[in-house]
This record gives sequence, structure tokens and C-alpha cells, in this order.
Amino acid sequence: MWELADRLRDRLEAGRRVAVVTITGVARSAPRGLGASMAVTDEGEVIGSISGGCVEGDAVVLAHSVLATGTAATARFGFDDATAHAAGLACGGQIDVIAYEARRDDPVLTRALADAAADRAVTVGLALEGPDAGRLIDDPDTATAAGLDAAALLAETRVIAGASGSVLALSHAPRPRLIVLGAGDHAAALCRVASAAGFAVTVCDVWPTLVTRERFPEAVELAAEEPAAYLEAQAGRVDARTAVCVLTHDTRLDVPAIRTALRLPVGFVGALGARATVARRAALLREAGVSEADLARLHSPLGLDLGGAAPEEVAIAVLAEIVQTRHGATGRPLREASGPLHRPHARADEASPAAASCALPVPAPGA
Repeated sequence: MWELADRLRDRLEAGRRVAVVTITGVARSAPRGLGASMAVTDEGEVIGSISGGCVEGDAVVLAHSVLATGTAATARFGFDDATAHAAGLACGGQIDVIAYEARRDDPVLTRALADAAADRAVTVGLALEGPDAGRLIDDPDTATAAGLDAAALLAETRVIAGASGSVLALSHAPRPRLIVLGAGDHAAALCRVASAAGFAVTVCDVWPTLVTRERFPEAVELAAEEPAAYLEAQAGRVDARTAVCVLTHDTRLDVPAIRTALRLPVGFVGALGARATVARRAALLREAGVSEADLARLHSPLGLDLGGAAPEEVAIAVLAEIVQTRHGATGRPLREASGPLHRPHARADEASPAAASCALPVPAPGA
């Protein structure tokens, strides 16, 4: 839902009535997972998607019925392979949804939208049953009950048991950070690609003439200082979702930067370079006191083997390895694998049969 935050705020502040349709259950497979939402205004504007276009027509009808009655409503799209395809779910699964009105005078919604739009952490509950169905619940116990790890800033969505029925815990985490050290052409390409993929990108280089807004318009932060010194100051601002990519191409800078990065609680540390450069750098890191265990965490040469050599192609290969590492995936073509395309969550909640049968996509920043 929170991917709609900016647009929902704009419409509500403009005085529009808005109905939101949110996925509350997924069986087998579907294009989008729990919590994915679309909105429909009283002027007929459709914002967002719950299935990539498959069942949006039915969802729009449901949303308009909510605006007409003022009462939340539920629906199910797709029941088996035959009816799912007939309903437009090309993946052959089924989804349960709830449609409800997003009200401008709802203080829980107002605060949550403001936090999500500002890329702050948010967790609220959406009541799915009973007289409160369709109402947002601001309960500090929601995240705990859903098993969300606030320390790791995970953005997950789960159905949990509430006091008066099932509740969908909707979470938004700040965008994961990508710290790019070095401000050359490869860094510029990586900044563009990673920003488009939902990362908050920082670019750091010792040369102020390279670290400019003109060269890195997508970056959320630019730092003109020694990379190792910059990383030292980040100890309280990084987490397991943070990735550090060293693209400085200068051992005087990248060796201390890599050594510092490997001491931080980040989830990914990588360094660009040819195999000869990688071998020499590894020797220098050992001389600098980096252990073999820490060296094993270093992704270098950096990137998956996609075959491209242009900066944009290298950037895609680098980002692919970051995503693959984060989710513990194989990196193999999907056609060579079997089973669901989207992995089930490791802890399907027993409070909801719908949640227990979900095949969730990997949570995206801002889900």
C-alpha cells in the first residue's frame, strides 16, 4: 500500500474521495503479493495495480461500490487454474482482496502516509473482519505480533490474529542504502540503475569535482571525502540491507575502504576490478590485518556473469549480485528451476489460512 503514499496524499488533500483495494491473501502464485494495493478516486482515476492488469477491471467495480455505500467489501479473484485464467490471473493463482475508503480525516492513515512518503518506517494494521473491517489500526503491538524485525528494518506484510479478527500488518521500511565509493562512469551508471530499483544511493569520492549533483542527480547523498573516513562515520546509519560497492580503482583508497566496510554490519561488500587487481588487493588486505573470514565476505570481482562490458551493463550485473545475495537465490535462469516463481515466506502465519498458503514475492522497498 505504501507505494501509493505520495499519490494518495495528493488526492485526499485535493478533496477527492478514494477507495483502496488491498490484497489480503494469495494462493499458489500471483503477480503481486500481500499488501499490494490500488486506489480508485471518485473521479474514476485508477492509481497503482494489484495484478499487473489482470483483474483491475473487477477491482475498479469493487472500489466504486465501496465509494457508493461507504462500507468495506471483500472479494476473491480466481479459484483454480481454469477460473483463475478466466478471471485474468495468468499465473493460475487466486487472490483475496478488501476494498475500503481511505478517509482524509483518519489520523492513523494521515500519519502513516506522511511517514511512508518521507521514507520513514511504518507499521499499521488493516482490520479484515467484523465491524472494523477496512479500518487502519495504529497498535504498537502489531509489528511484534506479526514477527517483524524492526531492528533489521524489514518491510514485510503478514496476516495476524487481532482482538476482533484477522488483521493485515502493513509495513514500510526506509529504502535500503547503497554506498558507492568512487565517482567514475561505472558509479554514475550504478547510481542510475540502483535508484530506479529502489535504493537510496550515496556516492563518495575524494575529488569534489567528480561528486556533483550534475553527475549524480539520482543520489540522495553526495560526500567529497576519503571513502574510509566516510564509512567510519556510518556505523550507526547502516544495517543488514546496506550494500557497499568500492569502485575507486586506487588501492590507496580502496584497501582501507574495504577493510572498514568489512567491519560494519552491512549485508554486502563488493569491489570492482580485474582478477589481477583482485588478487593484489586481497594480498594488501591480508597485510592490513583483514582475516580470511572477512575476505570471504568480499564480492570481488563484483557482479554476476552477464557478459556486458558497458558501464550500464556492468551496473546491472552488480545490482543483480546484490539482490541475489540478499535473498540467497541461485542467480540461475528461472526456466532452469522448478516450483513457484516466488518463494513462500519462511514463517507463514498460522492465524490465517490465506496467509499460510501464500506464495509471496520477495518483498520490494516500499512494499
